[in-house]
Amino acid sequence: MLTMKELLEAGVHFGHRARKWNPKMREFIYTERKGIHIIDLTKTLEMFERAYLFVREQAAQGKGILFVGTKRQVQAIVEEEAKRCGAHYVNRRWIGGTLTNFEVIRRRILHMIELERNFAEGKYERLPIKERLKLEKELARLKSNFDGLRNMDRLPGVVFVIDPTVEVHAVREANAMRIPIVAICDTDADPDLIDFPIPGNDDAIKSTRLITARIADAVLEGREGREAAPATPAETREMPKPEMIAVDEEHLMEMMEKYEDYNEEKG
Repeated sequence: MLTMKELLEAGVHFGHRARKWNPKMREFIYTERKGIHIIDLTKTLEMFERAYLFVREQAAQGKGILFVGTKRQVQAIVEEEAKRCGAHYVNRRWIGGTLTNFEVIRRRILHMIELERNFAEGKYERLPIKERLKLEKELARLKSNFDGLRNMDRLPGVVFVIDPTVEVHAVREANAMRIPIVAICDTDADPDLIDFPIPGNDDAIKSTRLITARIADAVLEGREGREAAPATPAETREMPKPEMIAVDEEHLMEMMEKYEDYNEEKG
């Protein structure tokens, strides 16, 4: 599980500029400093625990997990953590119909695998250079779009999303197929579209890496056959007392000073 110190050090509490907020995120916002919304990390801890237990339970049941994050700063994180826990991933471009028209997408994936095998076996060596280059270009394009889905032979049981405002098409398709969504939601997100929102900074590399790595840990833990606790509503479980994990005002101001150029970073 996460700790308050880890969240603070990773800058998870930094939201977007106040003028860019989504009012539906109001309950997850602690305060505003220098025009930046500060996320309530007590809520982040609470919502993360629910998401962690749910992902672990789904992985324990053998369901596939799909990681989605196509922003440049998170592409490597998504690929690295998905591979580490054996999950599927999309980190370049979301192809329309990946979930809603999966049979067609699966045929394209199988075609990609066939091209790879034929190249490895040297079946295209006698083709004219122009035709061989055309096939190489097609394979490169297919791998860019579908390499992270090559082992996904059925719809996933959970979709984990970094920044649902950017991955809007993935969110729509998952909702259409009634696939539960776990997502890192910044202050500009719509949490109503997400089954398990995790309030947090979805732009900073440290923040996204921290949360994504822990979700990957949940997948590994579930797949190792450990007993998975049901994802019961947070209010039915005993949580740490608010005063023990409340954001310290002085520390918060120190962090804001440390990140005095954060307005420019977030845009």
